[in-house]
Amino acid sequence: MELNYKIYGQGYPLLILHGLLGSLDNWQSIAKALSEQYMVITIDARNHGRSPHADAFNYEVMVADLLEFMEQQYIFEAYLLGHSMGGKTVMQFAQQNEAMVKKLIVADIAPISYAAHHDDVFAGLKAVNLDEALQRADVEKIIAQHVKENDTVQFLMKALYRKEDHSFGWRFNLDSIQHSYQNILGYVDNGEVYDGPTLFLRGDKSRYIQERDFSVMKKIFPNYELASLDAGHWLHAERPREFVEKVVAFLG
Repeated sequence: MELNYKIYGQGYPLLILHGLLGSLDNWQSIAKALSEQYMVITIDARNHGRSPHADAFNYEVMVADLLEFMEQQYIFEAYLLGHSMGGKTVMQFAQQNEAMVKKLIVADIAPISYAAHHDDVFAGLKAVNLDEALQRADVEKIIAQHVKENDTVQFLMKALYRKEDHSFGWRFNLDSIQHSYQNILGYVDNGEVYDGPTLFLRGDKSRYIQERDFSVMKKIFPNYELASLDAGHWLHAERPREFVEKVVAFLG
C-alpha cells in the first residue's frame, strides 16, 4: 500500500505514526521542531488522511504497511514514534523487526487491550449527513450533541474537508474503522521481545497507561523507561515544547 507521507529536515530518520481518526497533519508542528535534529517522516495510516482506504484494518496489516514503506524509502533502521493507535503499531513492528528500530517512543498507550470508549464519537460521526451539510459549523454542531469534550470535537473536525464537487468528506474511512474497532482496541502479543531502548511517554491526566500495565511493558520491552507530562491523551498537542524536549533527550 502506498502510504501518504511528508518529510521534514535531514539527518537520521525519525518516523511518526498518528492515532485513531487522526492524520499526519496533527503532527506538523512537532515534526518541524524535531526536524532541527532529525529527518522526520510523518505517515498517514491506511484508512486515514490521504492514504488509501481498505477493508482490512488491524495491526497486522498496519505493521506490514510500515515495513513496506520503509523498504520503499530504503530506510533499514530508524527511530519510531507512535501515539495511541500509532503507538501500538510501532510496538508490534519493533517486536517483529527489532533490527530496524534503533530506539522506540510510545506516546500514551500500553501493549494491552482496552475496553470500548469511542461510542459517543462514532455516534456523532454517524449522525452527520455530509450530503446535507452546507457549512463546517453544521457538522460541528451535530457532533457536539454527542461528544461533550470540545477538544475531541475539534480534533474530529480537522478531518473534515471539501471535495472537488464542494461537498464535505471525511479524511478517514469511517465504515472500515468502525467495523474493525475491536481490532484497534486489542493488542496481539506474539511473545517476541524488543530489547532496544524504549520510552513510554504518558499524560498524567490520561488513563491509558496505569501502574498495573508496567509489568506487561517490562515483559515485552525490558529496556524501557517511563516519563510523564502534565497533559491528557493528546499530550503532544497540549504540551508540545515539553514533548519535544523529552523526545530529543531520549533519542540524543
